[in-house]
Amino acid sequence: MAPTHVLRCCQRGLAWIPVIFIALVVCWSYYAYVLAVSSLEGSGETESDVVYLIYFHLSFIMFVWSYWKTIFTKPANPSKEFCLPKAEKERYEKEERPESQQEILWRAASSLPLYTRTGAGAIRYCDRCQVIKPDRCHHCSACDMCVLKMDHHCPWVNNCVGFSNYKFFILFLAYSLVYCLFIAATVLQYFIKFWTNELPDTHAKFHVLFLFFVAAMFCISILSLFSYHLWLVGKNRSTIEAFRAPVFRTGSDKNGFSLGFRKNIVQVFGDQKKYWLLPIFTSQGDGLTFPTKLVNADAEQATVTLHPEPNKSAADVPVSPLSDSQNRLLSNDQHANNIEDHLANNTLKSGRTHQ
Repeated sequence: MAPTHVLRCCQRGLAWIPVIFIALVVCWSYYAYVLAVSSLEGSGETESDVVYLIYFHLSFIMFVWSYWKTIFTKPANPSKEFCLPKAEKERYEKEERPESQQEILWRAASSLPLYTRTGAGAIRYCDRCQVIKPDRCHHCSACDMCVLKMDHHCPWVNNCVGFSNYKFFILFLAYSLVYCLFIAATVLQYFIKFWTNELPDTHAKFHVLFLFFVAAMFCISILSLFSYHLWLVGKNRSTIEAFRAPVFRTGSDKNGFSLGFRKNIVQVFGDQKKYWLLPIFTSQGDGLTFPTKLVNADAEQATVTLHPEPNKSAADVPVSPLSDSQNRLLSNDQHANNIEDHLANNTLKSGRTHQ
């Protein structure tokens, strides 16, 4: 046990190396831009230089704030209702046949809001955490826990990116891109002067050289990652779901959680636009249940019944009614449909009256 515990502690310590590396690069970039560049001849004496420093500090603060929130926001885990009762868990562990274990899981999941299954149509269960996985929940081997709406484990933040911090991660990418672009754009003039030997012969000119290269390099890498995650937000998919489509009772569907571009964005950033650019948690829902196309297909239906596979002897699993977040997302469409139905009925009645 002792060697295993020591090895685990060493792994946790080494996992902070990428974060420390990023922190050192950011600290050096601050010194290089504010002190080194400002010490160059003609720099820091004009109004434009003051404006540059103001915008630099704004982007720097937002970048560090969102990065901090991404790192230190604890991943959300399944609630206790998704844990097997003690008696059922003991029965599950004693059972050797997978069919019997599935029967136990189907009974335990009868009151849970579940829409997705495994590829074989079974209940998604984590033997490591001993919980029934909610929709879009996956087990992270690095964090050794089940994470709600898990997207991926990011070594650069030493944390799992999921429901609790996905908005922070998107803002971290956005502000880091703005930070790097701003540095590259404003240092370009000094970078050109470096190659034309117009800068004074001080150590500051070497900071300018490396600052431009580092900013440009990070811009290219962050831009591709940021663009990809913006696409995922627009489709309402996680990175895991982009590679492996979730399986519903009607089969796998990569667009099963997509509600339309606008509502997909609201799912992550919330319905109050004034908070979208701030690293404050505003994502909709509780991370346990999500609106699906399955619900949209029959919005008036209060419950949806999931049937096990024909060869499995298990009870039907009714899904609980929609949560408040789901109702808010679907209420606008339902209201519009009700108006259309009302107008259509009035038209038919008026036509019959004239006849």
